[in-house]
Amino acid sequence: MSDTLVSPDVVTTDEGDHDRFSHYANKDKIMQSAIEGTPVIALCGKVWIPSRDPQKYPTCPTCKDIYESLDE
Repeated sequence: MSDTLVSPDVVTTDEGDHDRFSHYANKDKIMQSAIEGTPVIALCGKVWIPSRDPQKYPTCPTCKDIYESLDE
């Protein structure tokens, strides 16, 4: 997935429902974040530093909708 495919409005808060979900983001950016501790921007616009197991949370419905619309 390319960063240039989606240009979401950036959500800069770590509060709210965004923390209850696993988010879709560029795999290379997630790896870079793991190494450097830099923030990642999800398809839905959530900005965060991944630090938990995404398998333990449901998928963000906004990220999922955006990702599925990219296949069309």
